[in-house]
Amino acid sequence: MLLILAALLATSACTQLSARPLVEMTVVDRDRGDWLPQYRHRGDTWIAGMPGHRYAVRLTNTTGRRVLVVLSVDGINAVTGQTASASQGGYVLDPWETTEINGWRKSLDDVAQFVFTDLGDSYAARTGRPRNVGVIGIAVFEEARPRYVPYPSPAPINRDNGYSRAEEKAAAPAVAESRAAGVARQSIGTGHGEREWSPVGETDFERASRSPAQVAEVRYDEERRLAALGILPRPYWRQRDEAPRAFPSGFVADPPGWH
Repeated sequence: MLLILAALLATSACTQLSARPLVEMTVVDRDRGDWLPQYRHRGDTWIAGMPGHRYAVRLTNTTGRRVLVVLSVDGINAVTGQTASASQGGYVLDPWETTEINGWRKSLDDVAQFVFTDLGDSYAARTGRPRNVGVIGIAVFEEARPRYVPYPSPAPINRDNGYSRAEEKAAAPAVAESRAAGVARQSIGTGHGEREWSPVGETDFERASRSPAQVAEVRYDEERRLAALGILPRPYWRQRDEAPRAFPSGFVADPPGWH
């Protein structure tokens, strides 16, 4: 994996969108050691974050060519710290490469860990930019005039965690409505955690177009809030104690006075 630190020259050519994502994005809970399942709800994709847990963004290049991925966390570029824009720099993935981004880029040698935390303690809120807390997104660019022959394709990838801009546009009304309803109730964000070793290099990358070939995002919040919104099923054992239940306990209790 190589790092590009500045927005480079882009041509005016348009890139054709594909139904298959150029880059698959998943989120990994580093303390649990497993990826977080995704849930579709009213045009959005959601994951449930655990406060205090570190996480990583796993990116998989599904093509035989290099791609540039601009990574946004809570509306902030994870490399530059600027309010995120697709025109900024990001990570360059080699053909078929999978990598995990563990935190905010502090230098070519280290990052500050991504960690789920209270909204007020998030990096975005602490830097005065809380508006887009709760969203992780990528903008993907193809490379202009590759100087090598594309690698042969590996076995097909069945899981599709990204979606094209065409799909995003079709879902826009529902997405906008969902976001408007949820901004004030967001409970967690991404903190600026401990520094850790995460070396990268620099490379040149010429974008094939001014606009990204793929835009994908995933929203996150605590499990309890996702359950309250109907995104996650409410476990039956979390019902209110006073509510009648068909199965209040596991076994038949002895009657009063039984010896």
